[in-house]
Amino acid sequence: MVKKDVVISNPTGLHLRPAGNLCREAMKFKCKVTFDYDGGNSANAKSVLSVLGACIKSGNTITLCCDGEDEVEALTALIAYIESGLGE
Repeated sequence: MVKKDVVISNPTGLHLRPAGNLCREAMKFKCKVTFDYDGGNSANAKSVLSVLGACIKSGNTITLCCDGEDEVEALTALIAYIESGLGE
């Protein structure tokens, strides 16, 4: 398992469009992709409802966690995608 903290930088946080974009990117990988937020809560990054339920706002920090055969590649790609603004 690999993990890394990342700050959500897009101005609207993880609302519907960026949440969908994050899920679409996460589903490209075989590994399990989750993120920890708000003191111990966890969300499945491959589920739009799970991501939306986390209520992540702009400026919040999440810990992205990837576990599986392509975990390093997934973590690197997803961190870069989040830092680029999630397609917005």
